Amino acid sequence: MRDEIYQQPHAIASAIEQETAAVAAFAQKLRDRRIRHVVIAARGTSDNAATYAKYLLEIVVGVPVALAAPSVYTLYGARPNLEGVLMLGISQSGQATDVVQALATGSETGAMTACITNVAGSPLTEVSDATFLCSAGDERGIAATKTYTTSLALVALLAAQWAESAELLKGLNKIPDAVQRTLALDDVVASAVERYRYMDECAVLARGLNQATALETALKMTETSYIVAKPYSGADFLHGPIAMVSDGFPCFIFAPNGRAYDSMHELATKLEERHAEMIVVAHNKEILALAKRPLELPVDAGELLSPIVCILPGQLWAYHLSRARGIDPDRPRGLTKVTLTR
Repeated sequence: MRDEIYQQPHAIASAIEQETAAVAAFAQKLRDRRIRHVVIAARGTSDNAATYAKYLLEIVVGVPVALAAPSVYTLYGARPNLEGVLMLGISQSGQATDVVQALATGSETGAMTACITNVAGSPLTEVSDATFLCSAGDERGIAATKTYTTSLALVALLAAQWAESAELLKGLNKIPDAVQRTLALDDVVASAVERYRYMDECAVLARGLNQATALETALKMTETSYIVAKPYSGADFLHGPIAMVSDGFPCFIFAPNGRAYDSMHELATKLEERHAEMIVVAHNKEILALAKRPLELPVDAGELLSPIVCILPGQLWAYHLSRARGIDPDRPRGLTKVTLTR
C-alpha cells in the first residue's frame, strides 16, 4: 500500500499524458451531441471518485450530474430513458458487474457511454463508447490508492476538456508535482497516529469538492484499521450528527483554501467548544491552530483540484494507523481486490 501511495505522482502524470488527446476528442463529441446530463455508475472507492465528478462537472461544465443506483438496473431491471445523457462508469478493475450492467442498459436506452478504468479490455470497456485508462500499472494493494487519484485526474481532464478550460488544464498538469510534494507529510503522519491506535470510531468531515476526500479517507481507515469512521458533509454534520461529539472525540477535518474553507472553520470552532480532538488537513494556520494534530498541506493546488492532493494525508493516515494497530494493511480481513456485486 505504501509503495503504491508513492507511485501516485508518476501514475497521475502518465494518465494525463496518455489520455489527453482521447479525452479532448470525446469532449468534442459531447459538445456536438449537446449532452446536458450525466449519470455516473460506480461502487466503493470508485463511487467516491464519482462524488468528485459530480461536484466538478456541475461547477466547471454546468451540467447536472446524478450518481446512479446500480441496483435499479440489476435488481429491478429498470430501463430509464437516457437519451441526451452521458453515462460514465468508473471501476478500477472494469469488472464490477452492476456497473457494467448499468452502462449496457444505458447504451440500449440512448445514452452515450464512457468509462474510467485501469484495465484495458475489461468487461466495462466492452459496453463503453470511449475508454479512459488510469495507466497506473498493476495495483496489488487491496485498498485502492493510485487508481483512485488517477481516476480523479481523468475526471478533472474530462471536465477541463469539455468546458475548454485552459486554466484547469494548466493546473492539472501541475498536480503530479503537488502530489509529490505532499508526500513529505509521511513522517508527520507516522509520528501522529500512535496517539490514536486504540480509537474505535471517528468522524471525517469536509465540504464541497472534498466531500469525496472525507468519504475516501473514512473508507480507507475502515478497510485497513477496522474502525468505525463516519464521513459527513460539514453542513450535514450540523443537522444532527454533531451530537455524537464529546470530550476527546476524534474528528478529521479537510479544509483546504477555497469557498468551502469558511464554513469548515466555523465547524471547527464549534467542535473546539465541544472539546473534540481534531486532526486538521489545511493550508490556513487559523484552522490548523485549532487542531490537536495539524497536518499542513505544503502546496495549494487550487480548490477544484484539491481532492487529488488532500487524499494523500488520508491514505498515509490509514496506512500508518493500521501498522500502529498491528494490522497488515495489505491483507485486510475478509476483503479481496475485486468485489463483484449485482
